[in-house]
Amino acid sequence: MNAAPVQTLLSRRQYARVATPENPLVLESGRVLRDVTLCYEVFGRPSPAGDNVILVCHALTGDSHVAGRYRPDDPKPGWWDDAVGPGKALDTDRYCVICSNVLGGCQGSTGPSSVNPETGRPYGLDFPIITVRDMVRAQARLLDLLGVRRLLAVIGGSLGAMQALEWAVTYPDRMLGVIPIGGAGRFHPQGIAFNEVQRQAILNDPDFRGGQYYGTPGPVRGLATARMLGMITYRSDESMWTQFGREVLAGADPLQQGFGVAYQVESYLHYQGQKLVERFDANSYLYLTRAMDLMDLGRGRGSYEEAHRRIQARVLAIGIRSDLLFPTYLQRETVELVRAAGGRAEYLEMDSPWGHDAFLVDFHLIAEPIHRFLRELEAEAAGQV
Repeated sequence: MNAAPVQTLLSRRQYARVATPENPLVLESGRVLRDVTLCYEVFGRPSPAGDNVILVCHALTGDSHVAGRYRPDDPKPGWWDDAVGPGKALDTDRYCVICSNVLGGCQGSTGPSSVNPETGRPYGLDFPIITVRDMVRAQARLLDLLGVRRLLAVIGGSLGAMQALEWAVTYPDRMLGVIPIGGAGRFHPQGIAFNEVQRQAILNDPDFRGGQYYGTPGPVRGLATARMLGMITYRSDESMWTQFGREVLAGADPLQQGFGVAYQVESYLHYQGQKLVERFDANSYLYLTRAMDLMDLGRGRGSYEEAHRRIQARVLAIGIRSDLLFPTYLQRETVELVRAAGGRAEYLEMDSPWGHDAFLVDFHLIAEPIHRFLRELEAEAAGQV
């Protein structure tokens, strides 16, 4: 990779209506959405042949703003700015990178906070249960509208990795490569357990009001608590010792102040909970965590193993040594199943202490392997290997 030029990558939100009353989106559950909009952003330009497009899929509380800034003076760039931009692994001078907010999200795409056209008020819990497969089908409609018929690669971490794998199975002929990072083709029982505790924190907040809290502060305590637990699953014991240890806050005395915030790690969790409350919808948190629970490539396809036989893309599955939420045996299993089905797959492990968040915190550890993988895909497409 080349050193990234000193320039500001600018972006803007765009919107596409991917379902209409005349062309509704039929969900896995059988429910129907007759009006669906996806918010998306585009970085770089498609080649004349349209063969340089990469789809980035975001994680649970992410959005379309994967990189860059909306204005030169924006204080903070997109959530994966280390990965996407000029001269970076996903080089926007070379590739056209697209990222959309998922179906069910709350950052411009249709979700439970959107207005239900049948009632004129936000859906709330009237929004249908959605799956990762539903998200991917909506994304495919977006790419159709944008004229993108085939992708160089699909990449994502966590829930984004689930989407990437679903893409490889649902649309096996639409991409050359898939790069799932810290994810799996089905969620494991401990992950479902973590999600259920987080949802109960929201559902049992008196201010949840059956999901129709719009126009009020909403379940602030419940969502903040859910995020606090989520943040624990994103880190590791090793990273907690490194970042916080058993340090107490300046002036705090745990022996004297009872159950008030005393330790630095406690303060960090409360801070992260409040930050999420300020930018995320509690109902979307419920729906997207349930979509993670429901993730199973094998549903309706004979078996989990049989689903992997559909994958035509070359797979680079990346695990994280210290990942509590998606242990590395899950990524190794993906590689084994693809290979057993006659496909091409390789496993790469990030030697990072930062747990599940390592794909964000320590992206530099995988930047070069991803860059190399993408260049190999390009060579294959050009018939050079």
